Amino acid sequence: MKITQVDLYQVEVPLIPPIAKYFPKIYDITICRMRTDEGLEGIGECQGTRASLEQKAASYVGKDPLALSAFEESGPFPCALLDIAGKAYGLPVHRFFGAKVRDRVPVSYWSCHMEPKETAAEAAQGAKLGFQNHKLKARPWDIVETVRLMREAAGPDYTVGVDPNTQFKLPHVAARLAEELEPFGTVSVFEDPVLKDNLNWYRLLREKTHIPMALHLGAPSGVLAAMKAECVDYVNLGGSAQQVKKAAAVAEAANVPCWVQMGGICLGVLAAYSVHVQATIPNATLPCDEMPFTRTADVVGGGLVLEKGHFVVPDGPGLGVTLDLKVVEKYRVA
Repeated sequence: MKITQVDLYQVEVPLIPPIAKYFPKIYDITICRMRTDEGLEGIGECQGTRASLEQKAASYVGKDPLALSAFEESGPFPCALLDIAGKAYGLPVHRFFGAKVRDRVPVSYWSCHMEPKETAAEAAQGAKLGFQNHKLKARPWDIVETVRLMREAAGPDYTVGVDPNTQFKLPHVAARLAEELEPFGTVSVFEDPVLKDNLNWYRLLREKTHIPMALHLGAPSGVLAAMKAECVDYVNLGGSAQQVKKAAAVAEAANVPCWVQMGGICLGVLAAYSVHVQATIPNATLPCDEMPFTRTADVVGGGLVLEKGHFVVPDGPGLGVTLDLKVVEKYRVA
């Protein structure tokens, strides 16, 4: 088998109106479609421009996709190569990562920082759609009011993951806000509440509140440092599939649950890839941050099912999703 063509499509799919009001555009996304002389196709997705990937894409033409080590590649290409391999061998992509431990992967609804009433309206929408957790970009001046209104709008069983991107800054600020938020009973985690250069601050906060602490990390070495410092209850893992697997194993050794963000505000191709990976991670039990539903359209025409706040793990073969080229062309910018 030989790779005959690698197509790259840089697309700009608008965000849903409540988010687009604050972020007309978040980042560039490029879709890859890799085709072979045996009629098999593989797809992938990554953040970045088409131009930055053209030279690498051209280098695959004429090569045997099954002879390449997908895990040594980068960008959208590992996913595309595994998609082809899965179709060639009749296997779903998750089989390349180990034993499947779950059929459904929980996912959070998501909001950028908005006015409290706007966020409450989004919480009501998330609950209506069947989500059970809402990942929220938080700010210290209005997070308490925001959570209060969210609870009123979505009910006491709809939990909130508070992610201030370190903008609570200092432990005494985070501890005060935690004390005010605890009575609502709906805050599921503080993710990166304070500056991340002092792990002792996170350990201190664990002693000051019942709200679990989490760090958003990538490299396994960073996860190991957090485990040694005993400063987190959970960890949010990003990066490549291989990096996520390794980092999750470190956390699992310390009995720390995790969730995964390989794409974030991505499209369905990368979300599907992440779901395959998460299906094989025993301690990835928390709602993930793969959120193609924050876009007004998706380039995936079928295969990735979202129901009641969970992705159903595709059974393949390959990635188990199809590319809707009409949608791709509609939103293509390069």
